[in-house]
Order: sequence, then structure tokens, then C-alpha cells
Amino acid sequence: MKFREFVTSSGLRVFGGRSAENNEELINQVSPKEIVLHTVMPGSPFCNIKDRALKKDIKEAAVFCAKYSQDWRDQKRDVSVHVFRGADIHKEKKMKIGTFGVKKFDIIKVKKSDILKFEKELSDDKS
Repeated sequence: MKFREFVTSSGLRVFGGRSAENNEELINQVSPKEIVLHTVMPGSPFCNIKDRALKKDIKEAAVFCAKYSQDWRDQKRDVSVHVFRGADIHKEKKMKIGTFGVKKFDIIKVKKSDILKFEKELSDDKS
């Protein structure tokens, strides 16, 4: 199954999972230094930035992550997103598919207006 894909304004590729199984595949290909994102609430794609990311790349990837989350789908409000490195991800045998633990992370609050702007840009690109 192919990942969702997004390119930041700096030209960095960001991949997002489409399902629990796809999130497993995505996390399995993350290197220790790469940035990974996931919403604070469950029901989100894991998103992976492929290269050294600037703050603006991370913010853009956070908007991408938030847009495809259940939190956004169900609430249509600001969405909090965890940002961490591949090295901080761990998996225990008892964790279900698509679920991972994270040792340390930062949180970005993605504003509703930024997600709406991103959705508009996506729909404009399709026209």
C-alpha cells in the first residue's frame, strides 16, 4: 500500500500512513535521525519527513498530519501533534498493529485556520 505523500515548500518529502498496517510499514523504514509526527489523540497517520527538516518543514508536516487525523475529521478544531525522532520510537510485543511508544517528544498546536488553508490548497491543486 502506498503512503500519502506531501512535499513541503522547501522541497522535502513527507510520507503519511493510511492505516494501522501502513503506519507499521512507515515506521519500519524511518531512520533514527528522521522526524516523525503523530497527533496527540489516537487515530492519526504517522508522518515521516525524509531529510533534515527546518522548523517550517516540521510545521507544514504537522498540518499534513493533523488534516488526515480522526481528531480533525470528528472535531474540526485545532489539533495537537507530537513531533519526535525515529530513535525515540519503541514497540513492545503487546502493542497492537500501528501503535508505538515514544520516549520524548515536542508538541505543536496546529490551528484550525492552517488546516482549512491546507485543504483549500489541496482542492485547488486538483482543479
